[in-house]
Amino acid sequence: MEILFISLGCDKNLVDTECMIGALGRAGHSFTNEEERAEAIIVNSCCFINDAKEESIQAILEMAEYKEAGSCKALVVTGCLAQRYRDEIIQEIPQVDAVLGTNSFGEIVKALEEAVKGGRYQSYRPLEGLPKLEGRRSLTTGGHYAHLKIAEGCNKNCTYCIIPKIRGRYRSVPMEELLEQARELAGQGVRELILVAQETTLYGVDLYGEKSLHRLLDGLNQIPGIYWIRIMYCYPEEIYEELIASIKRNPKVCHYLDMPIQHIHDGILRRMGRRTSQEELREKISYLKEEIPDITLRTTLISGFPGETQEMHEELMYFLNEVEFDRLGAFTYSPEEGTPAAEFPDQVEEEQKSAWRDEIMELQEEIIFDQNEEMIGKELWVMVEGKVDGESAYVGRTYRDAPEIDGYIFVNAEEAFMTGDFVKVRVTGAFEYDLIGEVIG
Repeated sequence: MEILFISLGCDKNLVDTECMIGALGRAGHSFTNEEERAEAIIVNSCCFINDAKEESIQAILEMAEYKEAGSCKALVVTGCLAQRYRDEIIQEIPQVDAVLGTNSFGEIVKALEEAVKGGRYQSYRPLEGLPKLEGRRSLTTGGHYAHLKIAEGCNKNCTYCIIPKIRGRYRSVPMEELLEQARELAGQGVRELILVAQETTLYGVDLYGEKSLHRLLDGLNQIPGIYWIRIMYCYPEEIYEELIASIKRNPKVCHYLDMPIQHIHDGILRRMGRRTSQEELREKISYLKEEIPDITLRTTLISGFPGETQEMHEELMYFLNEVEFDRLGAFTYSPEEGTPAAEFPDQVEEEQKSAWRDEIMELQEEIIFDQNEEMIGKELWVMVEGKVDGESAYVGRTYRDAPEIDGYIFVNAEEAFMTGDFVKVRVTGAFEYDLIGEVIG
């Protein structure tokens, strides 16, 4: 059967998609990117914020039209939206044949088989343990980098976030399983591993009684074929000394840390349910820069959280101008039903949220441009991502850039390179977010 697979949402959801594609391929199915050719359509949905929810619903409704037209024999919905709105999907979208919750994607082959037979299949396993799918993932990232999901769920219960309700409590993947996955990925040609979870810094607490991300890094660093290891989603209050020491001693671990802080005003942080303060954030950032001088710090911010005022926003802007994060994303607050923050008084108008977000990103653009100009003349290793059409140039990434979310470096070169190759480059120019360079050896 020819299947169209639509994967929405975060990179953690993408890992689930790749596991399902691998299982379906082993079951004899093939895949297409054309809706008209698809005999079955699977939508792996997201509902983290309202925009993601609307995107998922729209995708399901659009794919339902192909079911009505008769070209599609089965429509399956998986992922976060499926977990959260299981009854509504089945009741209100009759074209949907199967719905799998976040801990049930291991049943994708069975669900599709039942749907093709004309039945309606639903599975919502308890949010305990980890879903199992034997066999190799089918990578959708081009094969030179891959995400390694080291844990599922979250225990933080931030007041704005629905994830603990749809993904469950924090469950670490056993270290031996992760090392085996990493060896398999390296055998497939993967050169960069990107460690992801709702929170990577707490890895191992539930299994080993202590934070163990540093031990995992030590093991991953020993795997032949892996050149870069990148860490995402580190809660600032959970970053610990052994982790920093591990980043320093393991040469394959990129001096890059994704550390979402969301805000810096102490009152807003308390209302968010965050477990840190502005003073602690300042101390942690200073400590990281002192211990690892060439570290690249990425963060994420929420603008317009309930109760935020102009003064609080200006305090945040002052902080950002002073600290100068290397990479930053800002999002307007989205009130999610079922979360405490959605019921808070003093909700901020959408226009104001957007204005504050735009101001944050305008400031960040200036900061990154200044930082990029300071990079001119420096020499960096670059992973080639592809060739620029019609030019003797390639697009690549440095250790400072995670795929899809950060910038690129455009490298002038007469030599022929392949995606995934590493080349030494001297930076020769800068844009707002990207760099220009030339091969030096």
